[in-house]
Amino acid sequence: MLAFVIAHWYLFLALAVVGGLLLASSVLEGGPGTQKVTSQEAVQILNHKSAVIVDVREPQEFASGHIARAINIPLGQVAARSQELKKYKEKPIIICCASGARSARAAGMLRKAGFSDVRNLAGGLSAWRSANLPIIS
Repeated sequence: MLAFVIAHWYLFLALAVVGGLLLASSVLEGGPGTQKVTSQEAVQILNHKSAVIVDVREPQEFASGHIARAINIPLGQVAARSQELKKYKEKPIIICCASGARSARAAGMLRKAGFSDVRNLAGGLSAWRSANLPIIS
């Protein structure tokens, strides 16, 4: 067995790289259990399940346009300010940003903080705008 591994070391290196990429992908998407939702699904969840929208963009980005009733908690403050969201722990929380990357990280942070129903808005506010959904300025 060891002779095979030594003779084909490049295959095992490739396996390690692919495994690492899969793990990194899971972490960047908010970890296991974090769902992505489309803009249309988000609207349904907001309307029928009284979900909470948390926008993790910076305040100046938020001021330039955001989803109605969104709470602005910049990504760098999510861990420290997660206590502010404890009153919404029983409701779905939809995290959004400009494109979906920062919100994926924030979703993972909130899941680690004990929030069970955290969803990432796929495509972020860009997708929301593309779906011609309303933005508050």
